[in-house]
Amino acid sequence: MTTSTSADPIVECRNIKKIYHQGKVDVVALDGIDMIVDRGSFMALAGPSGSGKTTLLNLMGGLDSPDAGSIILDGNNLQDLTASRLADLRLHRIGFVFQAYNLIPVLSALENVEFGMLLQGIPAKERRRRAMRILDDFGLDGKYHRRPAELSGGQQQRVAVARAIASDPAVVLADEPTANLDSGTGQGLLELMREMNTQRQVTFVFSTHDEMVMDYARRRVLIRDGRIVDDRLR
Repeated sequence: MTTSTSADPIVECRNIKKIYHQGKVDVVALDGIDMIVDRGSFMALAGPSGSGKTTLLNLMGGLDSPDAGSIILDGNNLQDLTASRLADLRLHRIGFVFQAYNLIPVLSALENVEFGMLLQGIPAKERRRRAMRILDDFGLDGKYHRRPAELSGGQQQRVAVARAIASDPAVVLADEPTANLDSGTGQGLLELMREMNTQRQVTFVFSTHDEMVMDYARRRVLIRDGRIVDDRLR
């Protein structure tokens, strides 16, 4: 059964299946996932390593394609889009936060946050204003001109989240956002993201096996062996 908590979905996953071919062996990563993510959600895809949660997150973001089923994001069936239209949708409607941060090493924190807005064609003065404001919100006002190598892991992850949010996406997809952080830094980052969710109605979907992230999430979807085995609100 497809699960939902409101009549305003931002993502719909319909009977999603994904199989990886490893030599002569087929590995079923996802096996019939039905799930709805409501607009304004703050939710976690939880489960052990290899359960399929990161695969599902990548499919939701259009970074990979399912072998069967369909994904509807903000009213768009991802499987029906051309490569250029899908790239445009990712640029304008999806914010990504990767476990490895994926910041551009030669750019400053400010320039990294501005980068997505630059690709969107937002004028320089406006993107600079937005980038500075969100870095200020994330406690990085004194770090505008530092490059990633000059920032701590927690600071880099905050820049990555700021970059994802600054482009005003419909949904932010975050893969193991606390994996490389100590518990105090991870908690601070989750507080910031929850504040963005509450105050700006930014939708967040995390893949995680971190109990702290699950505790912060208002909805937890537990995936095991490519299937949803539990889906509950807190």
